[in-house]
Amino acid sequence: QVNLVESGGGSVQAGGSLRLSCAASGSTLTGLSGYSMGWFRQAPGKEREGVAVMDSDGYTDYADSVKGRFTISRDNAEKILSLQMTSLKPEDTAMYYCAADPWVKRPTIFHDVYKYWGQGTRVTVSS
Repeated sequence: QVNLVESGGGSVQAGGSLRLSCAASGSTLTGLSGYSMGWFRQAPGKEREGVAVMDSDGYTDYADSVKGRFTISRDNAEKILSLQMTSLKPEDTAMYYCAADPWVKRPTIFHDVYKYWGQGTRVTVSS
């Protein structure tokens, strides 16, 4: 079992920045090597969408809407996934979720079937 806990959400004005973190833990989890991980978001009244994903080799995929503004990174030893968000826009407002799965290979933002999910952290961007 892997537990994921997101943090770093909040309210910010358009053009601002936030850094989300996802801390992974579990009784048998020694690191995140081999896991694909990602950030997904769901805005009110909308379906969940992929934001950024990364596999254990560092391969990444980003939604077109966040390319050049968001950066996904991970620290396998510390078991932390991060999402640096800059130039935030009101349309980035959503609940952001972290996901992880050791069986997902070469992930894309269009694939959201992950074994482990966090509870989410809310991001609100005002204009």
